[in-house]
Amino acid sequence: MSDSVEKEFAIHQAICDQRYKAIEEKLESGKKRMEKIEIQLYIVIAAILFGPGVAADIVKKLLGL
Repeated sequence: MSDSVEKEFAIHQAICDQRYKAIEEKLESGKKRMEKIEIQLYIVIAAILFGPGVAADIVKKLLGL
């Protein structure tokens, strides 16, 4: 009986490890997307506050153009 429980637990643990890894990967890719969105929001805010010309200058300086 004990051997069966240990086997079931090992299977359960392996499945949970796979799920946890998939969750971590999704969170990491989501983090990268959110950073891009955050930068875009700052550009839009600058364009609204200072006008499109100033925002374009800021973007050029950030990108080194």
